[in-house]
Amino acid sequence: MEKKSTNPLKSILTIIISLAFAGFFLWLALRDFDFDIVKKSLAKANYMWVVFAAVFGVLAYWFRAVRWNLLLEPMGHHISNSNAFWTISFGYLMNLTIPRSGEVARATALYGIEKVPVDKSFGTIILERVVDLVCMMGFLGLTLIFKYDVILSFYQNSGININPNKVILIISILALGAVLFLAFKKKLSKVPVLDKIIGFIDGIIQGLTSIFKLKQKVKFILYTLGIWICYYMAAYLVCFALPETSDFTIADGFFIIVVGTLGMIVPASGGIGAFNLAMKYGFMALFLSMGKSAEFGGEMGLTYSFISLPLQIVIMLTTGLLSIPMLAKARNKLAAETEIKSV
Repeated sequence: MEKKSTNPLKSILTIIISLAFAGFFLWLALRDFDFDIVKKSLAKANYMWVVFAAVFGVLAYWFRAVRWNLLLEPMGHHISNSNAFWTISFGYLMNLTIPRSGEVARATALYGIEKVPVDKSFGTIILERVVDLVCMMGFLGLTLIFKYDVILSFYQNSGININPNKVILIISILALGAVLFLAFKKKLSKVPVLDKIIGFIDGIIQGLTSIFKLKQKVKFILYTLGIWICYYMAAYLVCFALPETSDFTIADGFFIIVVGTLGMIVPASGGIGAFNLAMKYGFMALFLSMGKSAEFGGEMGLTYSFISLPLQIVIMLTTGLLSIPMLAKARNKLAAETEIKSV
């Protein structure tokens, strides 16, 4: 599959918009912020816990790489776990520049070293996001069971206003669109202009439905659990680095990972600003539920975010930058093997 040329102006505008999002949310987070409290808290922090969190952060990448292999297997593609790891790392690196570009970059990079069609691998990446959403809902369920009062407080403080009718309408439109596409797919495919588009969509559907053809379902479930346990540990262990949050419970950890994930969903560069603001409101809610000052909780939430978010970015940058020479090496190896076969 040929790589399509990108529009530089569009890329630049996307970066500018994502930076604007980051700047706006960071401004919201840092309004009336006492930097002296943060400095004192960071000076007392035990960074060994941050190192432990980093280990789990990288381990989540590896589990995701191995699980990706399981999704590609039903379509007849057997890739090396190391290649999967480096393409995932490259995708996360691209997300730091242009939000949500990592998924396409990851699928394209995999095609370059393993010749897996982009549409099929992209379909499995979408499937991964669906599975991640299910896992996220699981953590939300645990939080509702153990920290319902905190969830309610966070909802009230954050200003989030979800209209259930709009959600139902969007889901209904998407479902109707899918039904119409399946019903008229054969007729539409006869139109030359639409043929390639439909072929690409079919490839994505194959990737999405690969979960039903899994040969190793138990392994898939175990690796999925492994990914999210690592995410949880990476988020929760940072709490022990700060004296003010070292007494947080396991249930508090459930709440933190839910709030943190919501912050990272916002299309801001590297989650900057949005993650900080989410942690500020989240810790305000947590401290209120403990009978403590909401203002002090907000400051501790920002302090936590100043450790946790840079940690995530450092992991993305380190593994992402290492992925560039590793992927180049894999491409050269593939080219050499192809040349030998053609002789």
